[in-house]
Amino acid sequence: MSHRAVLLILALVVSTVVSASAPSPAASEAAFRDLYRELVETNTTRSVGSCTKAAEAMRSRLLAAGLPAADAQILAPADRPTDGALLAVLRGRDRAAQPILLLAHIDVVEARREDWKRDPFKLVEEDGWFYARGASDDKAMAAVFTDTLVRLRQEGFTPRRDLKLALTCGEETPNIFNSVKWLIETQPDALRAAFALNEGAGGELNGDGKPVTLQIQAGEKVYQDFLLEASDVGGHSSRPTHNNPIVRLSAALARLGAHNFTVALNPATRGYFEAQAKLVAPEVAVDMRAVLHDPTNAAAVERLWAVNPGWNGSLRTTCVVTQINGGHAPNALPQRVTANVNCRILPGVPVVDVQREIATVIADERVSVAPAGELGMQSPPPPLSEAIMAPVRRVAADIWPGVAIVPTMSTGATDGRFLNASGVPTYGLSGMFHDAEGSHAHGLDERIRVRSLLDGRRFLYEVVRSYSNGAD
Repeated sequence: MSHRAVLLILALVVSTVVSASAPSPAASEAAFRDLYRELVETNTTRSVGSCTKAAEAMRSRLLAAGLPAADAQILAPADRPTDGALLAVLRGRDRAAQPILLLAHIDVVEARREDWKRDPFKLVEEDGWFYARGASDDKAMAAVFTDTLVRLRQEGFTPRRDLKLALTCGEETPNIFNSVKWLIETQPDALRAAFALNEGAGGELNGDGKPVTLQIQAGEKVYQDFLLEASDVGGHSSRPTHNNPIVRLSAALARLGAHNFTVALNPATRGYFEAQAKLVAPEVAVDMRAVLHDPTNAAAVERLWAVNPGWNGSLRTTCVVTQINGGHAPNALPQRVTANVNCRILPGVPVVDVQREIATVIADERVSVAPAGELGMQSPPPPLSEAIMAPVRRVAADIWPGVAIVPTMSTGATDGRFLNASGVPTYGLSGMFHDAEGSHAHGLDERIRVRSLLDGRRFLYEVVRSYSNGAD
């Protein structure tokens, strides 16, 4: 028997064994639904929940699929036993190749039963939707990523490069604790990768429920609060002076409220508006192309802002007043008044430059401007290279023929800000589509369309598998 014939027989034997061990598509979907339900119904709120419990449940799923125990660990600081993160790895065959990181947070925002129509910690499937706290943000991706490793392991698939899974805690309350930040600071190798996939982008459905645009997020704005303060000696309210801190700060805030920061496009936002210009109403497309041609076209920017405030947030740094506190008695002149100004800063713009611009705009030396909390983390937007985009285009065309792929820049904040700043390019990519009403994330009756979750499962599985065998 020839050497080639022996290899062929061995390949057929391996294929038969793998096929026998891998569940049928129907059984695989049922197993995923069960995994997803367990994760969603494990309370991971800051007040009474436990990320560690959820991480242990997902670890058990991986071990049952055959992943070695040494390759699935729960990590948490000694003084935070309920803030555990699951770090797991499916080993690749090329030890020199850099890993791919699959990142999802498993903590969720608080939810009160008396406010919800349904129990927020019981997964409900109703009229084609799943409802529960975390059903979308971010346990949908956490469940899909865990399920992807389970399926690949069951299939006997060995990627070229390691596939790392990180289910982390504290994304919703980073001022208290954040797994990603802690791991980067204490165990930097744990999250080191060629690039990471994360939350931050989904897809848009039209009014008929048809997928129209698939988003891929490259970069996010920097979150930074500033504290503005005016003060005086105060006194009896019957003896007013010309230096009332509330009046002074109010005038300063009015000037800031009327100020617009300079429009600046980066590759992600330019790509976003180029793609959107092909999809929106003709008169809106004219304004988008005008801004792409000339970002100083204030009239076009203003019209786009009126149509969608999110577009304005994508085009420039924004700073808005979110809280005011001042005065100590109704019959006394105020001694101190403060205001919190929340800024979402374009990537590459130093925080100190925004602080200076605020001080210049308010034009009052008696109103101080200081950063509040930790300084926001700066990082350049990761490149949307062909190696990143090609698998996305190929898989999307197979699942959703004709869908437009739209790059985006997040105007919010995700754990990607820590990874990007540490040198790990991080992309938001889920393949999970929402209608105009959205997912209700952080709000009442959070939801995700059942079909969107299952399509996202298929999409991410195929994209991850493709990436895992790709070249560096």
